Amino acid sequence: MKFAYRFSNLLGTVYRCGNLNFTCDGNSVISPVGNRVTVFDLKNNKSDTLPLATRYNIKCVGLSPDGRLAIIVDEGGDALLASLVCRAVLHRFHFKGAVHSVSFSPDGRKFVVTKGNLAQMYHAPGRKREFNAFVLDKTYFGPYDETTCIDWTDDSRCFAVGSKDMSTWVFGAERWDNLIYYALGGHKDAIVGCFFESSSLDLYTLSQDGALCVWQCDTPPEGLRLKAPAGWKADLLQREGEDEDEDEDEDEDEAERETTIRGKAAPAAEEQRGKVQYSRVAKYFFNKEGDFNHLTAAAYHKKVHLLVTGFASGIFHLHELPEFNLIHSLSVSDQRVSSIAINGSGDWIAFGCSGLGQLLVWEWQSESYVLKQQGHFNSMVSLAYSPDGQYIVTGGDDSKVKVWNTLSGFCFITFTEHSSGVTGVTFTTTGYVIVTSSMDGTVRAFDLHRYRNFRTFTSPRPTQFSCVAVDSSGDIVSAGAQDSFEILIWSMQTGRLLDVLSGHEGPISGLCFNPMKSVLASASWDRTVRLWDMADSWRTTETLALTSDALAVTFRPDGAELAVATLNSQITFWDPESAVQTGSIEGRHDLKTGRKELDKITAKHSAKGKAFTTLCYSADGQSILAGGMSKFVCIYHVKEQILRKKFEISCNLSLDAMEEFLNRRKMTEFGNLALIDQDAMEEGGVTIPLPGVKKGDMSSRHFKPEIRVTSLRFSPTGRCWAATTTEGLLIYSLDARMLFDPFELDTSVTPAQMRAALCQRDFTRAILTAFRLNERKLLQEALESVPWDESSSRAEWDFPPSLPVGVISSSLPDLYVEKVLEFLASSFEESRHLEFYLIWTQKLLMVHGQQLKSRVGTLLPAVQFLQKSIQRHWDDVSKLCDWNRYNMQYALAVSKQRGLKRPSEPPGSEEEADASEDDDSSLHLLRRGPGDGDGPLA
Repeated sequence: MKFAYRFSNLLGTVYRCGNLNFTCDGNSVISPVGNRVTVFDLKNNKSDTLPLATRYNIKCVGLSPDGRLAIIVDEGGDALLASLVCRAVLHRFHFKGAVHSVSFSPDGRKFVVTKGNLAQMYHAPGRKREFNAFVLDKTYFGPYDETTCIDWTDDSRCFAVGSKDMSTWVFGAERWDNLIYYALGGHKDAIVGCFFESSSLDLYTLSQDGALCVWQCDTPPEGLRLKAPAGWKADLLQREGEDEDEDEDEDEDEAERETTIRGKAAPAAEEQRGKVQYSRVAKYFFNKEGDFNHLTAAAYHKKVHLLVTGFASGIFHLHELPEFNLIHSLSVSDQRVSSIAINGSGDWIAFGCSGLGQLLVWEWQSESYVLKQQGHFNSMVSLAYSPDGQYIVTGGDDSKVKVWNTLSGFCFITFTEHSSGVTGVTFTTTGYVIVTSSMDGTVRAFDLHRYRNFRTFTSPRPTQFSCVAVDSSGDIVSAGAQDSFEILIWSMQTGRLLDVLSGHEGPISGLCFNPMKSVLASASWDRTVRLWDMADSWRTTETLALTSDALAVTFRPDGAELAVATLNSQITFWDPESAVQTGSIEGRHDLKTGRKELDKITAKHSAKGKAFTTLCYSADGQSILAGGMSKFVCIYHVKEQILRKKFEISCNLSLDAMEEFLNRRKMTEFGNLALIDQDAMEEGGVTIPLPGVKKGDMSSRHFKPEIRVTSLRFSPTGRCWAATTTEGLLIYSLDARMLFDPFELDTSVTPAQMRAALCQRDFTRAILTAFRLNERKLLQEALESVPWDESSSRAEWDFPPSLPVGVISSSLPDLYVEKVLEFLASSFEESRHLEFYLIWTQKLLMVHGQQLKSRVGTLLPAVQFLQKSIQRHWDDVSKLCDWNRYNMQYALAVSKQRGLKRPSEPPGSEEEADASEDDDSSLHLLRRGPGDGDGPLA
């Protein structure tokens, strides 16, 4: 088994907090998810998480105008300069304070960050190598409270900054002689957004109380006059022979004024004479009816003159400026709209709702959703892979069951029939039925063909189910009760209760069927694991005595071994036939739990109460995955009983139990500062309780969720594994980067020898040499050099004659057949030679089929990976063929309506008559398009 696994994608959570951005082409949305960034490709229907992470939750993301660079700033003020092209971190920087927003200038030469009550302008990093990517240019002072928003003019000459002190300031990127910096008032609440008009200095400002002010400037952008350089007075004074010491002092003062710019809230009338003047020409209100009085987010598209505003009630408005004409109003959620973004063409609008973790992309002209995704807004508890590895089902404490596509990363169906937290999910062997258990006392079966709940299993008396399992035939469903200590057995076909298994003296913590036999293993808090024989009237065949409470149980894929995780941080292995313990692993030191903020004991002592709560065998059964109340996932070798690798699933310090040592800076003589709600005045937080104040939700509290792993599953293909964590659904896949991992290497095995064999048309020796070198480019070169049939191998210059794929595949040793199948499965995902690799697959399976059946246990992951790759291509080709068929039918129907005749056929031919049947239905169907409405929006 290979262990070059790396983080590849984040599912289950689509948006947490921060600002949304569209890429420069307008086809993708960049969404901050915790301390990671996910890119949702709306055109190709795919999501991808960048392989980078910040130390805290991301606060804001600034995108360069060319879409190549992104500045990602977290809540602690740490910034990452990331390249979206090579998906790597280029530079790290600390702003020494919390940053609220960051914005690049339209020309890409500068960027501005708002921090505290000031704004700082930096030189944007260029394409050339620099020692320091972030060079401070100017610091702007003026607002008395925290700055909240930024907007630039089209020519990058000026930018506007809004503040919580209800004022807006217009600053210059250069020192303009006729532009003075003063506050624009007119609002009674904090500024949410400020926007310049296109090719103008006219300004729109929006405040939290739903007020919009329109400001008109008496000077066009071309009328700004550049201030004279700093040393012009010094040169003039030197020509007149004045004192040089006074010149040096004046130069130093002038240089300081160049880097530190201070504005005045109310400058004198003499200072404003001959300068740029702003006047308020209109003021509008969104909350005339009083239904929504809290504006939370805003965005403005300058070319289309479209203003989009979001409110705390989940309603958003579309207005046309400057007339303030209402275009559209809709409620997208019952939670506050946290962020809004508009793509470059102005057609798509992205909304982010942090309360429920929603991400929506709305096409306002057609009034339809382009993307509608929502993760589990509570923690995910369980997951399961489909038998072919294409889908993942997750269940959460929010009582929802979601099914995710592993290729696209999107959720395509959500089941909401449960009324309480979901505790277990599993697929049947067919892959089209999902069985779930819940704390509401029901076990439900869902059909993935019709997306419906077709079976509901209940118990004779009310109980809460903690786990669920389905046998290999898919006919028997079992669930463990948490309060009655019983196991209930139902029939999938009839839905009737078949039996109630009693014997445990504690809550049932886990159930698992033997994949090869009709044996059910149940783990309980009574320190036992019982094996129930379905073929012998559910009689208890064996009872395995443990040293501590059992928390998880799982069978090896071949059913010859049983693994149990207990409360004392041990993993014990048993032979289910003889009920003999074959080994154990002590995992307490490998958990390495962190210290919570309010813990009064060290992390070393708190680890004594932690344990593994979930187990999963690898696809080949040689290793086992273990996770629990820790930020680490451990992979152990079963036979050697040693730790092979340990994965740190998160480095996000915004989660609890991440610190290893006590932070003494938070300890005061009055107690721990973590006991104080520091975010009381933040948006959505609790307002400071002053007399007469009715603002804010007094019941809301800010808390840090604890990091933990609730469920682990290996993909049946063996190429990846998934973990449900506090951060979301994390996918780890095999590292596709260049790794030198040779097989049976000696001095005669070289790339030159492989190419020499290709020149001699000795394809078998070339393929074996390439597989011994185990480099992907060499493998591809060797396999694609083989002619696909006899006719293509016969050529005048071909001497000696080449052998086709069928002959070469029959001459391969059995040891290399598995490696060729794995390479073919991975090549299907990226190669364009679909038919050529299908011929290779067919010939290999036909020639070596009997030998492969004898090693089905070890070859099963490779075959399932191959099946998954071929199935994906089959789905794509079938959709393309359906689309072409619909288009041809539509063209025939239109030509019939217009009375056009095809020149190759006589009038009234049978083909034309057949094709023209049901013209109206064809037109109606084709305008709708194939696949429209297939599956509800998640």
